[in-house]
Amino acid sequence: MDFQHIIETVGRYMDFAGVAVMVLGALVSIPMALRGYRPKRAAGLGELSVYRAYRQLLGRSILLGLELLVAADIIRTVAVTPTFESVGVLAIIVAIRTFLSFSLELEITGRWPWQKEPASGGGVTAQQGNRA
Repeated sequence: MDFQHIIETVGRYMDFAGVAVMVLGALVSIPMALRGYRPKRAAGLGELSVYRAYRQLLGRSILLGLELLVAADIIRTVAVTPTFESVGVLAIIVAIRTFLSFSLELEITGRWPWQKEPASGGGVTAQQGNRA
């Protein structure tokens, strides 16, 4: 078994792990949302409907799955004789997945990833809510 074959195998397992995280996350999020589970970062957002809680839990699963898929792409592209074409394709894939991650983070938390969390005592003010 040569190095390239090992890297390809590791990349396939990482792809599988990314897809599995998204599928399992979608399935596990249903009972969690029905039971009223609220992630800690969403504590200041007020009462969440079952639908909103499910969307937030599902979004977190998708984010984790996307991170694993990006890692798999990087492993396969960088470790196996990178060419300008393969690095360019990787850059486009990472850019698209990063945009999706930022969009999901904004949808889940109501703010961009680089914004500070609201103070734990007060929750989201009307002015903060209008900016998000």
